[in-house]
Amino acid sequence: MKNICYMISILVLGFLLVMVCLLKSCQSQNGGEETAAIEVASGTNGDYIKWVDFNITYDALSTAYNLDVESYDSPVHLNWIELLAYAGAKSGGSFEKGSVSLIEKLASELSAGETTMEELTKDMDYYEYYYEAYEAVLGGMVGEYEIEQEDENGGKSWKKVYGLKAFSPIAKGFEYSDYDDFGSSRSYGYKRQHLGHDMMGQIGTPIIAIESGYVEALGWNQYGGWRIGIRSFDGKRYYYYAHLRQNFPYALDLKEGSVVTAGDVIGYMGHTGYSSKENTNNIETVHLHWGLQLIFDESQKEGNNEIWIDCYALTRFLYKNRSLTEKNTETKEWFRCFQMKDPAVEEYQQNKS
Repeated sequence: MKNICYMISILVLGFLLVMVCLLKSCQSQNGGEETAAIEVASGTNGDYIKWVDFNITYDALSTAYNLDVESYDSPVHLNWIELLAYAGAKSGGSFEKGSVSLIEKLASELSAGETTMEELTKDMDYYEYYYEAYEAVLGGMVGEYEIEQEDENGGKSWKKVYGLKAFSPIAKGFEYSDYDDFGSSRSYGYKRQHLGHDMMGQIGTPIIAIESGYVEALGWNQYGGWRIGIRSFDGKRYYYYAHLRQNFPYALDLKEGSVVTAGDVIGYMGHTGYSSKENTNNIETVHLHWGLQLIFDESQKEGNNEIWIDCYALTRFLYKNRSLTEKNTETKEWFRCFQMKDPAVEEYQQNKS
């Protein structure tokens, strides 16, 4: 009997070793891509992505973004999402130390006219997947827009620019602390993962709309307290801002259906939540919880198929663009100092009317 058990154990171990070798071989043939992380399902509007591991580092985001902006008026305008998707397809989305060098080398070859993205990616496994995934995360963050700037006489004038038109969720001049806490455990209500990013600060800190969009949810949630949900105009991103201030959580004119422009003040930091009773402070630490949900198919909006990504590196990146605010002493509200004209807002409003 012992001999039979021993032989069965050897066979099982051998099978597992063969499977590991086959998996490594597949990854090696695909440039090290972690194919197991790529899931696609069939939906009402065709195939859609089921899962995204967003592991792009701050350095890779910054490098690709700078190359995009610097080449805007050049014969070859580099697309930062294409650069990142190429690096992601090459590394299986891991973005290790060599990713920045790979992006810079690719940009140099494209700028010199030595090759094109079409030529480089026509036979590349999973490039289209990574492009669609990263475009879903970053698609509304860079482009043309107009913004007010202070002129030499202390007045304001409009300037048309190209660059980062998404903002940090914390207003300029308000300090905060944070760390990468995505995936850590939560116990209130039921055992679950932390599917967002916490930014600790002071009560009443103005909370800023990261991207232009429309308010899809507004009100009390026993987990998030007073919270706001803003959907991007293309429908792919759902921004979730939670634990807002007791008694005065939102900008006074904000309601479901409101259109907001990136950089607008939408609410105020607090520590509400963890209670079925509205307007309760049951969170120990004052902070903003913000999360980014990706939606490739409406079936993913709520339920077991939701896709939330790690926003730590993205939060660092958005620090490049912080909205300066000023306080109305009568209403106690904060407002942005410099207005912005986002073409995405104008297009949405025209299509809606």
